[in-house]
Amino acid sequence: MKKSFVFTVLSLASAMVAAGQSKDLAAAAQNPLASMISLPFQNNTTFGNRDGDVSNTLNIQPVLPFELGDDWNLITRTIIPVVSAPDPFGGGNVNGISDTSFTGWFSPKEPVNHITWGVGPTVNIPTGNKDFGFDQWGAGISAVGVYIKDKWVAGGLASNTWGFEDTGDLNLFYSQVFVNYNMENGWYVVSAPIFTADWNADSSDRWVVPIGGGIGKIMRWGKQPVNLNAQIYYNIEKPEDYGDYTFRLQLQFMFPKS
Repeated sequence: MKKSFVFTVLSLASAMVAAGQSKDLAAAAQNPLASMISLPFQNNTTFGNRDGDVSNTLNIQPVLPFELGDDWNLITRTIIPVVSAPDPFGGGNVNGISDTSFTGWFSPKEPVNHITWGVGPTVNIPTGNKDFGFDQWGAGISAVGVYIKDKWVAGGLASNTWGFEDTGDLNLFYSQVFVNYNMENGWYVVSAPIFTADWNADSSDRWVVPIGGGIGKIMRWGKQPVNLNAQIYYNIEKPEDYGDYTFRLQLQFMFPKS
């Protein structure tokens, strides 16, 4: 009887600790300013491009945080896009790596009223091949804000990048709004559309504006914590040759401090 009672108490305590850890991991996974090393792989497949073609972009997005004294962090995120897109001259898709984007946010360690913010530079690195990218360096400014309370993680980020060369080819806006509601056993629902604008394009072909969302789960593969989610978006505003729907599948490996 006593052994059974002790076992029950220990099991409940273990479940409470696991639930707390899952909640903390979910908040960290969904917070771009979390002081945690992570490696997300975000795959975006867009359907209904010109002539019904399909395009695919796999974003490899390592996140590395650095402590700057007692009060500040520098959170760095690098996005390396691996692209497969319809050939503008016909004959299937062309494949390659597009330009790499690097962003560094200077962020206070402690939130105020459940809000954390960050601001810093963003850099365009011309890693694209002849089919992708702008073939020039660029830089700009980025800002992010995050609200975390109870089961909610919400916020947004925005940046604009200008090219160093006087061709005027590179002038891009990037923004993401995200809302996460965390449930039991690591499950959550999410909406995290990515809005982009090419300021040099005609007004009718300038914006990509999606709406949608999906579901995800924080879990462990052995001892490795991972974040897996699937989302679908409908593009209510888009260039003429861009697709109507985008399916996003993301796998994020997390390396929390022990």
